[in-house]
Amino acid sequence: MRPAFWILPVLVGCARCLEPAAQEISKGVDWLNRYGYLPPPDPISAQLQTLEALTDAIKSMQRFAGIRETGVLDEETLGVMRRPRCSLPDIIGTSEIMRRRRKRYALAGSVWKKHILTWRVSTYPRQQGLERNTIDSLLHIAFRVWSRVSPLKFQWVSEGADIVIEFGRSHHGDGYPFDGPGGTLAHAFFPGDHPVSGDTHFDEDETWTYWTQGDQGTDLFAVAVHEFGHVIGLAHSSAGQSIMRPYYEGSLGNANDYQLPQDDVHGVEQLYGRKNQPTEESPKDDPSFDPNIPEVPFPNPSYKPSPDFPDRCSVRFDAVANIRGEAFFFKDHFFWRMQRAGNLVSLNAALINNFWQGLPADLKKIDSVYERLTDNKIVFFIGAQYWVFTNTAVERDYPRRISDFGLSVDSVDAVFVWAHNGKTYFFKGDRFWRYDERRRKMDTGYPKKVSLWEGIPPGLDDIMGWNDGARVLENEGRTN
Repeated sequence: MRPAFWILPVLVGCARCLEPAAQEISKGVDWLNRYGYLPPPDPISAQLQTLEALTDAIKSMQRFAGIRETGVLDEETLGVMRRPRCSLPDIIGTSEIMRRRRKRYALAGSVWKKHILTWRVSTYPRQQGLERNTIDSLLHIAFRVWSRVSPLKFQWVSEGADIVIEFGRSHHGDGYPFDGPGGTLAHAFFPGDHPVSGDTHFDEDETWTYWTQGDQGTDLFAVAVHEFGHVIGLAHSSAGQSIMRPYYEGSLGNANDYQLPQDDVHGVEQLYGRKNQPTEESPKDDPSFDPNIPEVPFPNPSYKPSPDFPDRCSVRFDAVANIRGEAFFFKDHFFWRMQRAGNLVSLNAALINNFWQGLPADLKKIDSVYERLTDNKIVFFIGAQYWVFTNTAVERDYPRRISDFGLSVDSVDAVFVWAHNGKTYFFKGDRFWRYDERRRKMDTGYPKKVSLWEGIPPGLDDIMGWNDGARVLENEGRTN
């Protein structure tokens, strides 16, 4: 089940970008892959994109965005790529979808089999300027936008809803983590028979506002109308005024006065047919719910600035690790996560403390991380202490001293598990140790000189074993 996301794509290239031109190409290809204009990378053949294919993809993106079709990654094109947007691909990839895109709107290919749908909010923001009743009312009116032009009806219920709405942060249980302020805004799941079908999640770390101007937050009503379009089965539209355009356009003004553009009306009619005897519904059209929103713009809540994300193109990573078969790259109090196929889970860095809860609140950096083969627990090293996690939860009685491992140093530079023998290796300066996890004891004869490992460069920051048995070394800003 593929969800739809609102995302601000802070485009960054590979970890070894050196020239500005190469950096921009990497950014553009990242973006075009993510949103469907280029096929995803093939992890088996590692096929490169031809210049012709890249040019055609850029022209398709420019045509969809309504800008000049130059076929090059000019500043106007890169500017569009940097805008907040929904991360559901613009081109889903099938010939049927491409055929229907000539109608401007696009359909996701699935619909609800019933016309009366129930909804509820399971969790609210814990720290937010919008009150709960205002949030409820804005969501209610966002649903009403779609029921006014379709046979669908949306009813609030206290439990057992078809559409469950929640505000969460980081990993919140659906496999699509949020990444803190300024990145992914929300995501929604298309209709279907899956337990999460129709569910809609908003990032709790965003500054949610209503009917405000400028960049002092994100309008909840505008995002909700877009996401509920995905909930009923609409994909993205290239029409200039469509609420289903991929890009977040700001506030829609007074929620009670908002009317869907005609392109979106045609799209929902293709899915569910025309509404019989369309009428203007009053704000109290759902007898189970009494909406109440202010008739003037709601005051701005306290603005939470976006974190100053490090640029993974130029940073020197503090630590790298293979955890559950995925690569994690750590810098300061942020991390990036890369899947087995080489795709980033999020283009933005995520906050370490939002994911692994139990590390120091004032965390500055991670020295090293590894996953134990004996029990799949994750071990973090910071200075002379270490923490053990079961998944993302720290175990009791931690942190403890690294002297538990038989180490007589005040910190470690690198740790990794060698799949060849199942042993854990610790590195500090020009020495390394070999640890037996099953015996919970350091092997005799250690430490030894790092120079025994042929080809290891000086200034080692960290090492990890990769899925193909190779070892990835981070040193002096380079990943080898």
